[in-house]
Amino acid sequence: MTAELARAQRTHWQSVYRSNPHMYGEQPSAPARHAAEVFAAERATTVLELGSGHGRDSLHFAARGFTVHAMDFSRDGLDQLRSRSREIGVAERVATTVHDVRDPIPLPDGSVDGVFAHMLLCMALSTSDIHALVAEIRRVLRPGGTLVYTARHTGDAHWGTGIDHGDNIYEHGGFAVHFFGHDLVTALARGWTLREVYSFEEGQLPRRLWRITQTTAR
Repeated sequence: MTAELARAQRTHWQSVYRSNPHMYGEQPSAPARHAAEVFAAERATTVLELGSGHGRDSLHFAARGFTVHAMDFSRDGLDQLRSRSREIGVAERVATTVHDVRDPIPLPDGSVDGVFAHMLLCMALSTSDIHALVAEIRRVLRPGGTLVYTARHTGDAHWGTGIDHGDNIYEHGGFAVHFFGHDLVTALARGWTLREVYSFEEGQLPRRLWRITQTTAR
């Protein structure tokens, strides 16, 4: 994947959030509701969301009582998140950072209990980018901490169609997606305990995704 595509995607998402405030609504996603239950059962207190966008899921975690660090490369999305956190009275439990996941996560080792990423790992990231990101997630998680992520997979109707950028990345309507195969899920779970790979559908088309839950060693 080229640097030009990465820059184009950043510009595209900024434009999308600027033109469509709160584009995903205020209700949390189903994967976030599931992740909140997983994190609560593990007595987590701190949650990192990567690719938080305008924050519907981060705000759900904060409303559930978690301390949340939300990261996204869209300033507009994070501005909307902060504004909404003040409106609903959870601003003291929400921190935000503008961050591109191709760069190291700006948090100390072992500093969070849980990490959540809804359709972030399947953005316009190369396979090597995704492996590097999961290594960073593992670094910032405490021993026994849990990652819950979702990704569109090769059973999705858009896989293999649209603009082919190579490395299983296809673009439709300005949105580039890295479609996951079982081999990638397995590779990303090496050195972790892979607890679940759950198939579900979401949104128009519909999009076909996996929800993956994996835990670091204690």
